[in-house]
Amino acid sequence: MATRYYISLPDPPRARGGTEFSFKSQGAEGFAQELQDALRSATLFERWRAMQDDPDGVDPALGATDATASVKGEQHDLHVDLIATTSISGSVFKHRLRLLAGSAWELRDVSAA
Repeated sequence: MATRYYISLPDPPRARGGTEFSFKSQGAEGFAQELQDALRSATLFERWRAMQDDPDGVDPALGATDATASVKGEQHDLHVDLIATTSISGSVFKHRLRLLAGSAWELRDVSAA
């Protein structure tokens, strides 16, 4: 069952500068595309896992993907809103978002899609 997550990036520059996994985009559409790619593909997870002390000890469930995940982005003055629809579990979704945006994001709402 798919879930819809309503995310806010109140300070987009903060979401870009945390780590080597951080968002690189400048606008809402780019942020949306990067998050969508991170949900559809295991590439971001594999890069993160390879940097862990014990890559083989990482829970493989964190590498879940959803080929049908979709993310839309909207620019509002100084912040960005993202609406992500995915069947990935909430804990995996939040892990990916923490990799991309660190703590520079807010979960505004969650609903069934």
